[in-house]
Amino acid sequence: MASRDDPMVEITPQVLLKAYSCGIFPMAESADDPALYWIEPQHRGVLPLDGVHFPRRLLRTVRTTPLTVKIDSDYDGVIDGCSAPRPGRTTTWINKRIRNLYRELFERGACHTVEVWNGGQMVGGLYGVALKGAFFGESMFSIERDASKIALVHLVARLIAGGFVLLDTQFTTDHLKQFGTIELERDDFHVELEKALSVSGRFTALAADASGSDVVALITRNASPA
Repeated sequence: MASRDDPMVEITPQVLLKAYSCGIFPMAESADDPALYWIEPQHRGVLPLDGVHFPRRLLRTVRTTPLTVKIDSDYDGVIDGCSAPRPGRTTTWINKRIRNLYRELFERGACHTVEVWNGGQMVGGLYGVALKGAFFGESMFSIERDASKIALVHLVARLIAGGFVLLDTQFTTDHLKQFGTIELERDDFHVELEKALSVSGRFTALAADASGSDVVALITRNASPA
């Protein structure tokens, strides 16, 4: 289900968070379209935090990679990476209003980034919205092998450490299914969302400089690798 908003009507961060609490999120048709569409999928992607299936090779990479993971250090860099053209995709759903809205959430501490760096260059990352015990994943990108996967592993560990109970991926893809993402009917998703909104998660519970070994140890205590 989708509905188009009036681009002249202001959407505040408070309105955006209220929409998330109702299971609704915004997207744009393209970067050049000023309008936003409110989306509520009939089938919702969820990655159960107690049922992730990260391959052993990926966990080994997280432990040994020379890449550096940072948290909330470069919002604009992550948005730029997520909105950049990719093979098979010349446009993006991230328009100026999306950028500005989520920047406001970022400045309020409700939007977070997980960034993967190779020296002084960001080579992958993701961003999403934290609300109570739910984290709503928005987008991820990678320009170096496994960079976005490393970001996802660090995100899952951070959510587990912080007491989150729901990781919403919005949709399911073959890429996400390999890690254990499941598809819920809309009503079932709302049941899980209601549970998540009844608890408080803390995104910063895990140290910002947590090592790959720390992250993998936390993951393996909560889920079995594939």
